[in-house]
Amino acid sequence: MAYKRPTIVLVHGAFADGSGFTTIVKRLVADGYPVVAAPNPLRGLSFDAGQVKALLDSIEGPIVLVGHSYGGAVISTAATGNPEVKALVYLAAFVPETGESAQGLVEKFPGSTVSESLKPVPLPGGQVDLYIDPRVFHAHFAGDVPAEEAALFAIAQRPATGAALGEPAAGPQAWHTIPSYNLISGADRIIPPAAQEFMARRSGAKVQVVEGASHLVFVSRPGPTVALIEKAASEHA
Repeated sequence: MAYKRPTIVLVHGAFADGSGFTTIVKRLVADGYPVVAAPNPLRGLSFDAGQVKALLDSIEGPIVLVGHSYGGAVISTAATGNPEVKALVYLAAFVPETGESAQGLVEKFPGSTVSESLKPVPLPGGQVDLYIDPRVFHAHFAGDVPAEEAALFAIAQRPATGAALGEPAAGPQAWHTIPSYNLISGADRIIPPAAQEFMARRSGAKVQVVEGASHLVFVSRPGPTVALIEKAASEHA
């Protein structure tokens, strides 16, 4: 029987949207993989995970689920209980344990510029949307991406609510039962590399460090990113 390639589902993080995956999508499609870039609402961790879980339930056949940054927290909940999710791939991502939040994990180690980068926009009802200030987006979020390209990502970014980044992960986390892979961005100024390594080692992931890479490692280093996703696909799906 011919090998059935799994569907690669990509989940973006905060301050981003699915367009950031364009380069790696082109490579994955060229290599014969079906790909879905999931819309991540960025409204609240449980809500966002529910939306991604519903999308996963609509996909036939094996899935390799990929999350960047806050998207890592989303996939850790969304994949729980879905037998079709064969592997999890974390790209410069949060890998929370039950009860941990993105905000708490980013503060666990020194080196993050998040707190000084955020531009809040108050919303009706008392909630707040958070953006990365475009003036520091290049330096803090995308340091190894060309400045003109980083400026476009800053313009197209989607905000996350403060509640989403502060909401603790609830329920069992999928990385306890699903094999995981973790790409650590070695010069990350959003999630410190030490925090990424702590989460990756704790989860038992197969780890690859991309030295000198910014938080947008999948944009600046598409080669290693695609290679790790395809390794996960070939080994487990």
